[in-house]
Amino acid sequence: MIKNNRRILLTSLVGALAAGHGMVAAADEAKYVDETHKAIAENRETGKNWPAHGFDYQEQRFSPLDEITTKNVKDLKLEWSYNLGSSRGVESTPIVIDGVMYVTAPWSIVHAVDARTGEKLWTYDPEVPRSYGEKGCCDVGNRGVAVSNGLVYFGAFDGRLIALDAKTGERVWETDTIENRDKPYTITGAPRVFKDKVIIGNGGAEYGVRGYITAYDADTGEEAWRWYTVPGNPDEPFENDAMKMAAETWDPSGKYWEAGGGGTVWDSMVFDPELDLMYIGTGNGSPWSHLHRSPGGGDNLFLASIVALDPDTGEYVWHYQETPGDNWDYTSTQDIILADLPINDETRKVLLHAPKNGFFYVVDRETGEFISAENFVDVNWATGYDESGRPMVTAEARSEDEAFDAIPGPYGAHNWHSMSFSPDTQLAYIPAQNIPASMQKMPEWDYNEEEPGVFMSGTGWNTGMFLNPTEPGSKPFGRLVAWDPVEQQEAWRYEHISPWNGGTLTTAGNLVFQGTADARLMAFNASNGDKLWDTMVGTGIVAAPVTYEVDGRQFVSIAAGWGGVYGLVQRGSDRTIPGTVYTYSLDGKAEPPEYSQHQQTNLVSGVDYNPELAEEGLGLYIANCVACHGVPGVDRGGAIPNLGYSNAKVISDLESFVLNGVLANRGMPDFSERLSEEDVDKIRAFIMGTADTIRASQ
Repeated sequence: MIKNNRRILLTSLVGALAAGHGMVAAADEAKYVDETHKAIAENRETGKNWPAHGFDYQEQRFSPLDEITTKNVKDLKLEWSYNLGSSRGVESTPIVIDGVMYVTAPWSIVHAVDARTGEKLWTYDPEVPRSYGEKGCCDVGNRGVAVSNGLVYFGAFDGRLIALDAKTGERVWETDTIENRDKPYTITGAPRVFKDKVIIGNGGAEYGVRGYITAYDADTGEEAWRWYTVPGNPDEPFENDAMKMAAETWDPSGKYWEAGGGGTVWDSMVFDPELDLMYIGTGNGSPWSHLHRSPGGGDNLFLASIVALDPDTGEYVWHYQETPGDNWDYTSTQDIILADLPINDETRKVLLHAPKNGFFYVVDRETGEFISAENFVDVNWATGYDESGRPMVTAEARSEDEAFDAIPGPYGAHNWHSMSFSPDTQLAYIPAQNIPASMQKMPEWDYNEEEPGVFMSGTGWNTGMFLNPTEPGSKPFGRLVAWDPVEQQEAWRYEHISPWNGGTLTTAGNLVFQGTADARLMAFNASNGDKLWDTMVGTGIVAAPVTYEVDGRQFVSIAAGWGGVYGLVQRGSDRTIPGTVYTYSLDGKAEPPEYSQHQQTNLVSGVDYNPELAEEGLGLYIANCVACHGVPGVDRGGAIPNLGYSNAKVISDLESFVLNGVLANRGMPDFSERLSEEDVDKIRAFIMGTADTIRASQ
């Protein structure tokens, strides 16, 4: 193992020089900062590298580079492209340090690339078993790596945390982050390195897990601390006072611990070196239905919350819960941004947050005090927030009997697609959206019970909800929203053609960059939203761009590849290409890679089936297939084909794909122990019957 000798001691001279104020104790003034901290702080001024997930510890995704400006951005051309060799969603924010780019592809494969030329330096495949893919709700993407002190850290989809040698790609250490292998935990998020620890959370709330976040020694991989986000069984000792406090907000009659409770930390983590605090965003409840997991009500801490922790010990410091008693999959795991803003004639240290529930929050990051919240899209689950920071929830949103057309729906008004903040314009740039969905509490629900007609219950989902029992009335949209966090109002917006657009980047050139679902990379004037440049790429974009400088030249890079939970079944572009990194400069001369046209062929026909089995097939399809394949012939098919447009040979031989593992190497689950040949006949009847019905209506 590498010895832990990478710390340097930076001693402040303020006390010694200010003789009139006396000598300050060295222990008070000395700041132990590792090399990564120093490098990130220095790079915040130069912008030459993109050394951390959100560019800096504040995760503002703002670069001080200004070679590319509003005046010349129209001249951007392709410098190079790099084939990631993947067919699923590419969610990675590349890390660029000293001319080397580290970027991840689906199935947690890491690529090191020459940032000048796009030449491959090395790759590392953690060899995640493809059968593990069904344990993830939302594709097999990975949002990136952390790089510190010569090591590259990443989380494998199957729950391992791995450290690689940054120069060679050889594995240095590996540790299993999953405490209970009987539970379907996953990792899709990027780890962070705060001080001498590498920190990672996990996913799996839909499947019934208990959320936690863990810190490991950055040199050895040894666990340093673990903090749970929700309480465990109250008949057993609580891990700490925070869990004891949280348990008072849950009703034990619901035996919430059997379904884990949820609260997974699957994305956002941020660090304030000055305050020596880290902040995390926590996820939704397991199950989604509030009254199934906690029949007596209660806020259910620490679901859907921002929590401040001590990065050295993992001890709880404060929290602010954005969605008490979450009932709509309103995670608070979306990226958190730190900023210093003028609030009521006083500069406040705040954090900015735009989670799934549609409200933009400004919270004091020293104390957790609520400052303000306003909706950045239309919402109908709450009418606003009171002075204490609690939402005023509508009665319809809590209905136990009626379907509720949730706005926003479970996909969120803002999902994991990164927002950014410009200290120059004082605006935040949000990939906002609405994907319609109606929800209704199931009258009865039991943990891990498979039930035909209950969304993905055959694959382990535990929502306690019927999804879309009635057709939702809201309309889908995707837009880029520039938001003023001081005035709490929209400054400008740009309407996209589809939801599920990529994250944003803002620069000192007064630019905002964003990739789109319809396969474009775009640049806008950060002040007024004027579109200044766009270029077509070979696939829809869901990740966020980065910018960096090599040899005095500014580059803009985006890792493109359509997918994610919405992108599995829908698409905004008919272009198809393997996951690809595109890099642009003002004098680029590269030719773009060739792409294919997505072939949405004719509706499947010519397959014998028994129409009387179609109704039972519908229930089985909803319980086992719909999240990945969509509604046959209705949805367009995204990263995974829509079966209504399949080749007739595929539907005729459906048993081979469902029961015999023909596509197991691509992540197709083996249902041989869950479905029978008779069940497959019913599913086939539903697919063909739906195709015939649509064909007749056309």
